[in-house]
Amino acid sequence: MNVAHLNQLLLESSVILLVAVVAVRFSTRSGLPSLLIYLGIGVALGQNGIGVTFNNAELTQVLGYAALVVILAEGGLKTNWREVRPAMPAATVLATVGVGVSVFVTAAGAHWLVGLDWQTSLLLGAIVSSTDAAAVFSVLRMVPLPHRLTGLLEAESGFNDAPVVILVVAFASTGEPGTWYVLLGTIVAELAIGAAVGLAVGKLGAFAVKHVALPSSGLYPIAVVALTVLAYAGGSLLHGSGFLAVYISAVILGNSKLPHGPAVRGFADGLAWIGQIGMFVLLGLLAAPESMGDAVVPALVIGAVLVFLARPLSVVLTLTPFRVSIREQALLSWAGLRGAVPIVLATIPVVSGAHQADDVFNIVFILVVVFTLLQGPTLPWVAKRLRIAEGAMGQDLDIESAPLEKLHGHLLSVSLAPDSRMSGVEISELRLPKGAAVTLVVREGNSFVPDKATMLRGGDELLVVTTDEVGEAAERRLRAVDKGGKLAGWLNGK
Repeated sequence: MNVAHLNQLLLESSVILLVAVVAVRFSTRSGLPSLLIYLGIGVALGQNGIGVTFNNAELTQVLGYAALVVILAEGGLKTNWREVRPAMPAATVLATVGVGVSVFVTAAGAHWLVGLDWQTSLLLGAIVSSTDAAAVFSVLRMVPLPHRLTGLLEAESGFNDAPVVILVVAFASTGEPGTWYVLLGTIVAELAIGAAVGLAVGKLGAFAVKHVALPSSGLYPIAVVALTVLAYAGGSLLHGSGFLAVYISAVILGNSKLPHGPAVRGFADGLAWIGQIGMFVLLGLLAAPESMGDAVVPALVIGAVLVFLARPLSVVLTLTPFRVSIREQALLSWAGLRGAVPIVLATIPVVSGAHQADDVFNIVFILVVVFTLLQGPTLPWVAKRLRIAEGAMGQDLDIESAPLEKLHGHLLSVSLAPDSRMSGVEISELRLPKGAAVTLVVREGNSFVPDKATMLRGGDELLVVTTDEVGEAAERRLRAVDKGGKLAGWLNGK
């Protein structure tokens, strides 16, 4: 490649990115999942559109894995551990046992209703049975669901890629996939290794980032994202689940009150969008619509079995012991969204030369497009009909902490949500610990230095300066007042 080719590539890439960014606004207004628009861009650029020839499934698989790492990292960094922790047992069972139920029920439908052989049926079941992290993270944040359900779905989508990848690789093998207990042992071992690596990198990385004052605020996002990628690489090289490692490490880092937290999450969010756009466009380029005619009926049949039988059955069997209500189970069944992950996984049999690999890819591609188009836009309506969207909680208090190394202090940037219970509270009523003070208030674009009688309003932004010793205590107090108002802490003496 020379400079002229580079210039052409940069021009084409920038145009695609700009079109994709504009498409997000359209998809938000229409309720159409953005992944379908990106896939459409790829198809329009491909052989049946402008005529760009691209058939490198191996490159697509590699870049798809890289994009999934960034997407899982972004999702983990934005996951609120307080919301996810109560749902962890249920999410873990749903992401493992539930996926197994879904795989075998879907495979049975593919074998008996479509006539595929058992290995191909099991391969298809494994590919399409996991919920997609990118689809879940993007759609659920626009649906006002209770925290316990969003936490369960986000944890499930972050965890279930790991066992599914193992199953897909086993079933895509040109030889015998192995006995069931060998597969089960492999899954358990890889999950254990991935979890251990994710915990180690997350804990050690959070400690290092919080205690090493970097010379530029722009280095913190780079360091945090690099740590999540390190977790993936370390987990994979140790023959564990890199996807589980990256998600666990990101959850730990995202909930560790890191310096410049909003900037870190914003940086990861931008990388995740680039990853999604690039991955979906490449998958669209790889698709060949003129060869998909024979796959339409099998895709619709297998997709119907998956969405209307396999997913609900897996939810009922795994979540009933956790006393999840019937209405919530119905919503969780419908919210099992598919996205890029199944299509990326469908490149594994293509690369390995598995039997009927092209047919599998075409079936998966059509299934994802049709059922994402069905489930994504209708999810808010389903939640409303089930009366689950009511009573959703408001935004959490947004606090960004920046270390002041030479001054032995911290600067907290606090953004109040419009419905914050801190509204109407006077500065003196915050009762911040000695060594912390509100030094500036920004309201409707104007800034001023407050006094003790200044009353806060929803939407205000505060600058709070603290010493090192009371930084965490000041942040805890601010969050308590945001949740409980000016009387927060009186009953327990704080």
